Amino acid sequence: MLNSLASGRRLALRIVLLQLLMAALVGLAFLTQGVRDAIAASAGATIVALGTALLAARTFSGLGGGGMTVGHMLSGMVLKWIVIGGGLIMILGQYKLPPLAAITGLVAAYAINLLAFRFKG
Repeated sequence: MLNSLASGRRLALRIVLLQLLMAALVGLAFLTQGVRDAIAASAGATIVALGTALLAARTFSGLGGGGMTVGHMLSGMVLKWIVIGGGLIMILGQYKLPPLAAITGLVAAYAINLLAFRFKG
């Protein structure tokens, strides 16, 4: 076996922690634009981290056959997109925070996925 369940869990934890770090960094960067922009950027990145954490928890929830594992992963992806979509609706619709900052935070947190898989340490 080339990849163990434990290494997948470690990678998922690393990605979530890096996404939360990115949420803090993007929030600090947008603090120059104002507090509302900083909150929007941090919230945009945080909902991505929350969605990734739910995906990882669902994917690595237990052992099973190939079909069960794919089912867990697909249901985790659906949960992730529900959290991200609902979070964006709340950020932009309910709280009326600046959309550019929220989308920038979301994209910055997703950029972590590219970096985490490129540099597996």
